[in-house]
Amino acid sequence: MKKMKKYDVVLLTEAKYIEPKTVDWYTDQVLTEDGLVLEALQRKGIHAIKRDWADTDFDWSSTRYALFRTTWDYFHRFEEFDTWLNRVSQQTKLINCIELVRWNMNKHYLLDLAERGVPIVHSYFIEKGSDLTLRNLHDHTGWENTVIKPAISGAARHTYRLDPDNIHAHEAIFRQLIEHESMLLQPFQKSILTKGEVSHIVIDGEYSHSVLKKAKEGDYRVQDDWGGTVHNYKANKEEIAFAENAARSCSPVPVYARVDLMWDNDDQLALCELELVEPELWFRKNPAAADALAGVIEKMIH
Repeated sequence: MKKMKKYDVVLLTEAKYIEPKTVDWYTDQVLTEDGLVLEALQRKGIHAIKRDWADTDFDWSSTRYALFRTTWDYFHRFEEFDTWLNRVSQQTKLINCIELVRWNMNKHYLLDLAERGVPIVHSYFIEKGSDLTLRNLHDHTGWENTVIKPAISGAARHTYRLDPDNIHAHEAIFRQLIEHESMLLQPFQKSILTKGEVSHIVIDGEYSHSVLKKAKEGDYRVQDDWGGTVHNYKANKEEIAFAENAARSCSPVPVYARVDLMWDNDDQLALCELELVEPELWFRKNPAAADALAGVIEKMIH
């Protein structure tokens, strides 16, 4: 006899966003975002709750779907998360689906998108165990000013800006990292210091809204973890077409996507990230997007 599902959707978060004892401005934003999605689902008559993805007491077979939202500790606990994914994907359906999640967790996906005609920021991957030095890499690529980061990462974890004067100082940390994980090297895009980076939100292949992210003075990382700020942004037709094409280049088309674009050193639009696992989607900037997401999920359920 087939087991009845107790829930329609479980919103996935991390432990610190479940009934936090203290709420700073950052946590308040997270709770607001999760709340907008929960309320949108509930308005559709969808039975939805929020749970920590690592909650060992929760029966994941009790829900039809699990929706990734604020699981922002997974890249610090990747082996544990990977094991959890294997198990939970056998017990319920994931949003986005497991195939997209696994593909998108590793930044090698950028090469797949480039092959499908999506312009990306130039990226050179260094595989785990490589004996190449940072000097070797810069000589090989011909790039002088670069950014290096892990192939599996988030929130600018171990992201370093390199130039001819500081390469040697970063060699030790690079050697530690490359022993355990793949990395990628990209030319530093000067526009990040002036224009910033734009995130375009796409729901079910259709453009929703955008925000502009700018680094604080003297930094290049636009994430608010590093003092970056978020601003309203009106996308033009070229940007909207780029964002929708990037999302639709995935198979299957994701339920939600965040398409992060910047202007490269030739002043052309280029994809720096396509976030399909647990991106911040800035529903607080456009609450109607939470309703749009809930509408897509409602069709999946029924």
